[in-house]
Amino acid sequence: MKVGKGLPIILLVGLYIACELVANVTASKAVAVGSIVVPAAVFIYALTFTMIDLINERMGKKGARQVVYTAFAANLLLAGYCQFAISLPPAPFYEGQDAFAGVLGSTPRIVVASLTAYIVASLIDIEVFAWWRQKVGRYRWARVLASNTISTLVDSIIFISIAFWGIFPLIPLIQGQYIIKMSVTVTSIPLIYLVRGKALKIESAELAERQY
Repeated sequence: MKVGKGLPIILLVGLYIACELVANVTASKAVAVGSIVVPAAVFIYALTFTMIDLINERMGKKGARQVVYTAFAANLLLAGYCQFAISLPPAPFYEGQDAFAGVLGSTPRIVVASLTAYIVASLIDIEVFAWWRQKVGRYRWARVLASNTISTLVDSIIFISIAFWGIFPLIPLIQGQYIIKMSVTVTSIPLIYLVRGKALKIESAELAERQY
């Protein structure tokens, strides 16, 4: 792989995995968006569904799956190491143990809910996007919107159901998360044309260089 051609997709994959990890770290804070209460992570997490569509566009279905599995492994490592760090005895002068555990320590139920929702919804997103590209072909914005419409709904249902079954009413929580995720999806659609345009410029420059 040439550096010029590989750099945009490498950067995109790196940002995608980084966004997944940032989402897990920031998920413990609940924020109010009008009357809707959601985790602070929902904004950057929702963006990852558009990002995996961009990766699917460039690397194909198989490549996108590999990226999802890699991000899943990174999330497992993050969750495991955070628990390990929390369990270590703090230094005598360290006074932030409770705050550290409060931010980075998630209950096993939340961890299972998050990872299950992520892997199922992301793989569904990849399949829907690939199907639309093969069967319909045109309108990149439409296949991103179609795949995200389904995958973010699945993600919201799985996460909320596993995490809060028997604790809170599920339907309002699912509705709130879904509204925010789809709002992020709609506003992120121009991103697919921006990334595509940058990639084409790099490839055109490489072609001109080879011809020269």
